[in-house]
Amino acid sequence: MAAATDPSIRGVFRQPFKEQVDFFRKKLNLPTERYDDIRKSAHDRAFIVAGAAKADLLDDLRDATDKAIASGESIGKFRERFRDIVRRHGWHGWTGEGSKKGEAWRTRVIYQTNLTQSYNAGRYQQLNDPDLVARRPYWKYIHNDTVSHPRPLHVSWSGLVLHKDDPWWQTHFPPNGWGCRCRVTAVRPSEYKGDKAPDDGTTTKKDSQGTLHTVPKGIDLGFDYAPGANTDTSLRTLVQNKLVRYPQAISKALTRDINRYINATEDVAGFAARVMADKQVKENLWLGFVENAEQMQPIISEDLTGYLVLLPSDGVRHVEKSRAFDGGKQRPIQAEDFTGLMDDLLYYEKIAESRTTNPGNKTFVVTRMVNGEQRRIVFEIMGKKIKAISLLSMVIKNANKR
Repeated sequence: MAAATDPSIRGVFRQPFKEQVDFFRKKLNLPTERYDDIRKSAHDRAFIVAGAAKADLLDDLRDATDKAIASGESIGKFRERFRDIVRRHGWHGWTGEGSKKGEAWRTRVIYQTNLTQSYNAGRYQQLNDPDLVARRPYWKYIHNDTVSHPRPLHVSWSGLVLHKDDPWWQTHFPPNGWGCRCRVTAVRPSEYKGDKAPDDGTTTKKDSQGTLHTVPKGIDLGFDYAPGANTDTSLRTLVQNKLVRYPQAISKALTRDINRYINATEDVAGFAARVMADKQVKENLWLGFVENAEQMQPIISEDLTGYLVLLPSDGVRHVEKSRAFDGGKQRPIQAEDFTGLMDDLLYYEKIAESRTTNPGNKTFVVTRMVNGEQRRIVFEIMGKKIKAISLLSMVIKNANKR
């Protein structure tokens, strides 16, 4: 690359393309039904293959894609792995199944999209390296002239030089559509000739659910963002900002293990301990989503699909204060006891409707036995506007003690 001729920044480009590999490996597996269950920068945080809903299937597809990115394996080798994965998992119903042409198209989409997006996300990180920015603060758009069917607007943007902070890059940083192989390179200030960001207008496109979206002309739906620009944003924030459009599609592997992957917030026990020590803390900790809404609905008469599960600071303090040793079976609650709340919801032995709280919100109770102790948890349904359930109370008793 031309930038590597500058000795002061040569090291940025001579190292293996670590940024590309790191970008992909930081993603979380996200089972989905449709390719646009998530959009735009949510793809910085999640690995998806449309129709792949089983965790072990998605793990194997991810491993095959990782080998393609990190080891430079060819699309031919990726197709071999794909066929083996499909056979071993008995995966049927995927788009393209049933013909060589369909398989070739589907594997090319998975292979090329992940390689292109991870490459450009890695390049985005490199282009923002402070040493490089100090010398080359301008970016040039470069169209790949080897594509079979070039997009006229992409061709017209080729050679365009804008400052790296120009808002145009937020929506036009490649790839800008399926099969797009455009790229961006950093250039010196001397190459900037006063270019202005093109105003090519917008167009309206419909997603798989029939929802209309306004996107810049020349950009495919869902590609109007800069890959790699949101890797430091917590997935909690992405979800709560509704970049993930269908929270019910998110698996328990994603929602329950989120703290293991992202240091966006404290772990559950740490949060509870802090709340117990500091009475001034007023916040909620997001634990995940309700994972078994269909199972619960007939009993509690509420559809909790897509509802957040919250651990509120007030709930932690209420449990600590009111649910102490009662002289019998009940024992004091410890910070670690709150870590089991998601399991209580998923593996409960009994569930029942409960009373209505003062604001008129319904509550329900789940009961579960764990290591000789009975856990009785009360959750409050916050209402359709908030779409969340929140811990209200918790009692733990020794089931064997008399």
